[in-house]
Amino acid sequence: MSADIPRTGLAPRFWANKPMDKLNKQEWEALCDGCGKCCLNKLEDEDTGEVAMTRVACRLLDNESCLCANYAIRHQFVPECIVLTPKTLAENMYWLPQTCAYRLVAEGRELFDWHPLISGDPQSVHRAGVSVQGMTVPEFEIDEDDWEDYIIEEPL
Repeated sequence: MSADIPRTGLAPRFWANKPMDKLNKQEWEALCDGCGKCCLNKLEDEDTGEVAMTRVACRLLDNESCLCANYAIRHQFVPECIVLTPKTLAENMYWLPQTCAYRLVAEGRELFDWHPLISGDPQSVHRAGVSVQGMTVPEFEIDEDDWEDYIIEEPL
């Protein structure tokens, strides 16, 4: 998201009262907590399938807001950017962060107290220390062969 994620005018606890495939676009987007972890480059072990998260961020991730600098047109710059939808969620769950609201809701779990839909404050994800705010390095500055040096452990 290049601007704050709009969360006004939504039904209370819509994520718990509606199936994910029935969420409208605003509800779906509002589930994003703005942590920025999905925009970090990951390394996948070919043998085990294990996914390691790195501090190496997509070139479009804003290190301070933890939002995409060009969300609406991101595919023009990053064609491989994954569009997460109710239809693509299952095939992408394996790499989503442990704290991701999409993952939590799909697994029938509650959102954390720091999630902006619970706290009412988009900055709560940063104050709780679960975002990547201020800790990323841009992918264009790090050779892909060196990404292993930037692996971070989840959850943050």
